[in-house]
Amino acid sequence: MKLLQFSTSHYCRKARLALGYKQIPYTVENLTPGLHALRLKPLTGLTTLPVLLPEQESLPTAIADSTQILHFLQTHQPEPSYGLTDSVLQSQADMLEDWLDESIGVAARFVYYQFRSREGKSLDPSLSSQLVIQVVRWQYGINSAAVDLATKRLDIALTELAHRWTQPYLVGNQFSVADIAAAALLSPLARIPHYRQTYPWLFDRIVEVHHRCGEALPPGLEQ
Repeated sequence: MKLLQFSTSHYCRKARLALGYKQIPYTVENLTPGLHALRLKPLTGLTTLPVLLPEQESLPTAIADSTQILHFLQTHQPEPSYGLTDSVLQSQADMLEDWLDESIGVAARFVYYQFRSREGKSLDPSLSSQLVIQVVRWQYGINSAAVDLATKRLDIALTELAHRWTQPYLVGNQFSVADIAAAALLSPLARIPHYRQTYPWLFDRIVEVHHRCGEALPPGLEQ
């Protein structure tokens, strides 16, 4: 299989964690922001990443969206499973994944790129890096007011997750899509000192999920 991605995208990281957990061999094709639309539009009709190309007969040509990729992988290769046997718990995991996707992952993006354009600029002050950061900020409408709201949303989310993720798993006593989503979509915060100092338990869990899935640790957590 081939994964089309932005190498720094936390949504693409989510797909890589799932592929790694399933122990499915794959390659990646890193696309250039802006130009990526030329590659994606003929495949999916969309311009968002990740996109998985199974590259096998009888399988779909392309699967867009990280949630749909996780659903496809669970159906294509049920074991090892990140589906829960209890339907009520599975519904909870699906709801958490959707919340993380649609709200918390977006908030993490806003806070991260604001940080990288200001006090975190020294992480990579190169012109190419700063250009990408400014393109992303423009593309998603990242400004001070939006970042303030995103910061508040993250604070509420992390307070909620602290009650859940002090246990090994976010839902019940099994690994699920909720654990994968949380580990991927909150991973950009690892480069921001405030979050590393305030929520050490979060990064312990992120490291555990990455080890479980055989995925390299995100920047800021490399060992």
